[in-house]
Amino acid sequence: MGREGVAARVAKLAEPLAAALGYEIVEVTYQREPPGWVLRLLLDRPGGVTLSDCERFSQALGPVLDREDPIPHAYTLEVSSPGVERPLHKEADYQRFAGRPAEIRLFVPINGRRRWQGVLAGLDDEKNLLLSVGTETVRLPLASISRAHLLYRP
Repeated sequence: MGREGVAARVAKLAEPLAAALGYEIVEVTYQREPPGWVLRLLLDRPGGVTLSDCERFSQALGPVLDREDPIPHAYTLEVSSPGVERPLHKEADYQRFAGRPAEIRLFVPINGRRRWQGVLAGLDDEKNLLLSVGTETVRLPLASISRAHLLYRP
């Protein structure tokens, strides 16, 4: 099973636990880093998460991962907040954060560009992200988005 498969399996195990504890799993990644393999979960809830929330969830998830054993070798489990430049993955994310600045990267260029920055303006009925860029609104098909995250602008 590849990295994406491990991350998907862990997400499937973690999501019901997170929901029961009042959290949302924003992202699960599994990758090799200089100190070794790292399983990273980004956790959120209304009002944000604290270090105590991350610790609580990590302690609850640990026994589940030990029992299900989705990773056959040593790894480090990290649970953290998504931060101010939170990744956007779900349709609900684009609606929830409407009015906030974001950076969107596309698989295929639209109007000659693969990277867009603007203000999220929700979704239309055809599953296009509406992004306000200057004085115009650009429609970016959700299926074309490779990565998206909020931008921090104090």
